[in-house]
Amino acid sequence: MGLLIRGGRVIDPATGVDREADVLLAEGRIAAIDASISPGGHHRVIDAHNLLVAPGLVDMHVHLRDPGQTHKEDIASGTVAAVQGGFTAVACMPNTIPPIDHPTVVEYVQRRAASTGACRVLPIATITKGRLGEELAPIPTLAASGAVALSDDGDAVKDAGLLRRAMRYARQVGLPVIEHSEDATLSHGGAMHEGTWSVVLGLRGIPAVSEEAIVARDIVLAEDTGARLHVAHVSTAGSVALIREAKRRGVGVTAEVTPHHLLLTDEAVGGYNTDTKMNPPLRGQADRAALVEGLLDGTIDAIATDHAPHTPEEKRVEFDSAPFGVVGLETALSVLLTRLVRPGLLSLMEVLRRLSTTPAAILGLAGGRLELDAPGDLVLIDLDRRWTVDPAMFASKSRNTPFAGWELQGKAVMTIVGGEIKYSELLVEAHA
Repeated sequence: MGLLIRGGRVIDPATGVDREADVLLAEGRIAAIDASISPGGHHRVIDAHNLLVAPGLVDMHVHLRDPGQTHKEDIASGTVAAVQGGFTAVACMPNTIPPIDHPTVVEYVQRRAASTGACRVLPIATITKGRLGEELAPIPTLAASGAVALSDDGDAVKDAGLLRRAMRYARQVGLPVIEHSEDATLSHGGAMHEGTWSVVLGLRGIPAVSEEAIVARDIVLAEDTGARLHVAHVSTAGSVALIREAKRRGVGVTAEVTPHHLLLTDEAVGGYNTDTKMNPPLRGQADRAALVEGLLDGTIDAIATDHAPHTPEEKRVEFDSAPFGVVGLETALSVLLTRLVRPGLLSLMEVLRRLSTTPAAILGLAGGRLELDAPGDLVLIDLDRRWTVDPAMFASKSRNTPFAGWELQGKAVMTIVGGEIKYSELLVEAHA
């Protein structure tokens, strides 16, 4: 049975289209986009008047904690959280137990996603065996098994020579290398950004240079090898400047930023709320402004959540002892619409591009666009829907969000994956 989405405001960031139209989905793909469609046969109709119809969102940085830490999240709960936030595809990071460093683990994730996942799940494999930074993982075999990128996320590859070799392999198999940019000898066990607030709060700081030193090194290695480098969760003005200059030189580097780094600063840590503890940490106001500017001028390509679930028990400890990380799949779209689009800091088209078209392109996916025969992955958004973030209502197993209690406007109200409705707050009519 086909699915007809009638009368919505269709936005396709890939082509710049922004018009009222009908969209017909059949056999899991987009069958037609036109001002008025009258399909034959059995079909279901969704009244999308006053709603936005956009490509399904793609999150290229998610921790599903499966295998090994499914008490925090698993593929089923994480993907339900994803579709409730408007995401139709998520790329899962390999710092699981065991890590995704062997084809059998890639295949495990794929099987679990096929049987229990509410959206597409794209495994990212490790750069080194065990994420230990000592020996390369079997990169060609991992690529052949379906890995979409390589990363030792949670740690940078310390050995520059080893990373150089990995980048050469990555170039051969056509995968991007995603780096968590942190020099541990500079961050040295810090808990928050090194600055005025770390002094006031008496917490050990993580200096901006700990990120920037690795960003600079990795850019040089990417330039040397011709590999595609993707810088995860950029957080400092210095990193933005390094990436901007590298792009001007033609280096194959892309970058992502999280909603929490775009919207919050280290001042949010003032109450010792462990739900404001993440790595990289919330930085200063100048850094936050540079991140927004980096999105505006194209230095930063994508927005990703770095969805990192932890149990309440793990987070309810002293700030120094709490694990890094916050969840973000269910709030990302809405906080961006409320705090960036509505005030006019970023256009709706640009935010949707950075949440769908660009991450899909970086990972080599077919999604992120609305065109004939494209995958039937769509999100319907009510720009006027008002709601309050209540972590107790999350589909995620975890509650660690810095946005609890925020009043938001704009929300995903239907998510469609491969032509199938996976999340809906709307009525669907059947017609013969």
